[in-house]
This record gives sequence, structure tokens and C-alpha cells, in this order.
Amino acid sequence: MASDDNNRPALPVVVEPEWAARHRGDVLFADVRWYLDGRSGYAAYLEGHLPGAVFVDVDTDLAAPASESGGRHPLPDPRDLAASLARLGIGDDTSVVAYDDSGGSTAARLVWMLRVLGSPAALLNGGIDAWPGPLEQGGVEPVHRERTPVPWPPDRIADTAAVRAATGDPNRLLLDARARERYTGEAPAPVDARPGHIPGARSAAWAGNLTEDGRIAAPERLRERFRALGADSAETITAYCGSGVTACHDLLALEYAGYTGARLYPGSWSAWGADAGLPVETGEGGGSA
Repeated sequence: MASDDNNRPALPVVVEPEWAARHRGDVLFADVRWYLDGRSGYAAYLEGHLPGAVFVDVDTDLAAPASESGGRHPLPDPRDLAASLARLGIGDDTSVVAYDDSGGSTAARLVWMLRVLGSPAALLNGGIDAWPGPLEQGGVEPVHRERTPVPWPPDRIADTAAVRAATGDPNRLLLDARARERYTGEAPAPVDARPGHIPGARSAAWAGNLTEDGRIAAPERLRERFRALGADSAETITAYCGSGVTACHDLLALEYAGYTGARLYPGSWSAWGADAGLPVETGEGGGSA
């Protein structure tokens, strides 16, 4: 594994459990379990987690308070994020390997946030279930490390106005990372204000980035998937989901496949669907892969 100028491991998007086990002293493990059905990720963490892992809360550490215009998980203010990361032991020079128990669907939020801010971070392929060694129980007291606030890069973020302005433009690819049933409107989640999807969006359910055994698919397979969705010819690629969490899985998969510069719409469906003045499509829409 190569290193950068600060002697940190230059982490790829995905690392294998065997590599992570060998480099336990070089990286910080981050447990980012979170459940849409209301179960406690922290309770699951206490029952068993990777050795030395800190628990990262999606709702409080990786998001600002919910709002109608910002959605359920707005990106936090850079100063607030830096304070949370510092408290968790994720400093300016900390390399992070994040995991969950759901294919990386929630850990992807932390990994994408760190990588887009220029920090080394990777998903643990297969998550906690793939860990080759014993687990630890109970909490871990993080070691505070200094973290410098860094502004969100504007070219990697899209707000509602930018997404609306791009609807209908075939050169502006918009990917919906939610389950296909939520995209079509056949089975919206209780948290969805309205059924359906943003007009022109294509269905790219985050779970489609996984193999049958729950691992991240090989870059070649992911590139085929996103090529079929129109990524090769798109001028911009923007991903959204219910609230800007699982969309990060699509963004990491795009990077893993060799696509650069894709954007997150943080408000996602929780912001778009809550605005009755914005148009909605149901059914197959722009297609899927």
C-alpha cells in the first residue's frame, strides 16, 4: 500500500478485511451502523465491534439537524464536522477504515465525506461479517486528535436548485440510489413524503453495487453498470437517495469504477419530495442498471 507525503496509507476506496487486520496499528476503525427502522446502531456496536473501533453516529456526527429544505441528513457545517471528527479521534492525519453490517450502505457516508475533503478513508469490504478475527464488546473511549475545518468542495455538492435546473438535460446524469420499489413509487418508505423519483433520474439502487455475498463488486463490473446508465457520456453525475446516506455508496462505487467528480445531492428525496412545488415521476422513468 502506497503512502502520501504525510506517511499516511494512501487508501483506495475499498480495502479487504485481511489487509485491515494486518494494518490495525496504521488505521482507525469506524463503526457506522445505522438503521432506517429505528434500531440502535450504538447498541449493535456495544454488542460487538472491530477491535478499537469508535462508533460514529450518522444522525449527530455526520449530519446537521434535519430541516424541510435540507432534508433528514444535511451535511454538517465544516466547523461542526471537524469538532465531531476530532472528538472521535479522526484527526488531520488519521487514516480511517469504516464499516457497517449492511454492505457499506451507511459507512459509505463517512468514507465519502472524508475522501471528498482530502482525507484517507476506505470501506471495509464485506463489513463486520467479513472480519477475520474476534470482536470486542463495550465502548471505546476515542483519543482526541486535532482536526482542521475544511469547506465542502462546491463542485462535489448539488443543491435542490442545481438539480432542478439539470432535470431534462440528457448530459446531466442523475442517479437514484434507493431501492427500485421506492424509485418507482410502488413501495415508498414511511419516511418518504411522496412516492416516486426526481424526473429524469435513473434507478441505480446502491445494493446493485454488491455481489451476491455482500461484497463490493469488482471495478470492471461496476464500470459496466454505470456505463449502461450513461455515465461515460455524462457531463455531470449526481447521486441522491432518501437523505444523502446511501447515495454515497453509489458515489464510492463510481470512484472505484474509475469515474471522478461525481456529486452528492445531500437533501435528496427527503428535501425534494417534501416540496409540493417540485415535480415528481413514478414508474420506470429513465431506466435502471
